[in-house]
Amino acid sequence: MSTQGNVYDVLMERGFIEQATHPDEIRELLGKESVTFYIGFDATADSLTAGHFLTIMAMMHMQRAGHRPIALLGGGTTMIGDPSGKSDMRNMMTKEKIDYNAKRFAEQLGRFIDFDDDHAVIANNADWLLDLNYVEFLREIGVHFSVNKMLTAECYKQRMEKGLTFFEFNYMLMQSYDFWKLNKEYGCTMELGGNDQWSNIIGGVELIRRKEQKPAYGLTFKLLTTSEGIKMGKTMKGAVWLDPEKTSPYEFYQYWRNIEDVKVEECLSLLTFLPMDEVRRLGALKDAEINHAKEVLAFEITKIVHGEEEAKKAQDAARALFANGGKSDDIPTTTYSKEQLAEGIDLITLLVDTKLAPTRSEARRLIQQGGVTVNDVKVTEFDKKFTGDDFDSDGVLLIKKGKKGYHQIKEG
Repeated sequence: MSTQGNVYDVLMERGFIEQATHPDEIRELLGKESVTFYIGFDATADSLTAGHFLTIMAMMHMQRAGHRPIALLGGGTTMIGDPSGKSDMRNMMTKEKIDYNAKRFAEQLGRFIDFDDDHAVIANNADWLLDLNYVEFLREIGVHFSVNKMLTAECYKQRMEKGLTFFEFNYMLMQSYDFWKLNKEYGCTMELGGNDQWSNIIGGVELIRRKEQKPAYGLTFKLLTTSEGIKMGKTMKGAVWLDPEKTSPYEFYQYWRNIEDVKVEECLSLLTFLPMDEVRRLGALKDAEINHAKEVLAFEITKIVHGEEEAKKAQDAARALFANGGKSDDIPTTTYSKEQLAEGIDLITLLVDTKLAPTRSEARRLIQQGGVTVNDVKVTEFDKKFTGDDFDSDGVLLIKKGKKGYHQIKEG
């Protein structure tokens, strides 16, 4: 067990815990023995996102304190899709795509969680959900669930007006079954997850307590949102991914470097391992000084996700943008051939190719609104073409979108 005090207190102080089924019992249990707990990850994409990172941090705190995580990949539940927090039914995915995504999740989780020597377990609910006998399942599990009670759950209530399919209605039973299965197979007594999972988690806790007459517990974490209540980890380009191929370490760093002032302390607390005294000191900085706190935040998160070397490179690149008009080997770069540049490439194409704009119409809107500069000159003509002759003395064409989006073009 950890010598650093009770991990429940650590999670509480750092602002993770939103709801707990049995707070006093959970705290006592975490303080006196090694607990096997699980968190589920539905394999809806081929990379984990910044949204998953908060639960991964909680897993790391728990493992450091001597508890054993089970990362449950949702090879089975992803076939249905969780209605929690969704206004529409999730698109159905092929089994092959789900299997591929689950493998990618497993690789990424291995960077944060120690799976050696049974310190943690990676499991996939496809192993037991895909071959279920439906009648047996209903007799064994369905009998313990009250439809009246299920319909009062937040995850279903918000879908009742738009329409909730019976297909999705099964999700809570399947997630509860997962917890029961992990309890039997690994002695798992606790399920953790985002606060949108509360109803599903209670389902599993109650199933084990009824069916096995054994204690089981649930704990939910706060969801990371902006001050407007929008889930954090979204940009104009879409999600902020943990895969460096999908969101470069530089873009990842810049995302956290540019968050709202009011969110700095919360993110330092939840997404870094900095001591709380330091978190509070940095969070209290005001006006221009808060930028220092944001630099620390961006560096610390990037270090955990991408390693210290990439974090340093990203930080150096971000600083270089201010120091030398935005030139650095580490900022995102797109290379065009001499032939392409000889013909000239229009600005809309450049914005889409560099992903500074997701679509041509969005690129056109940006140019129209005066939000694009090339080598520090504002450009307002959509059809303006750039050739090798437009490059500066360093052989660079620096495109800037707004105040914070940079991309450099080079000749290859």
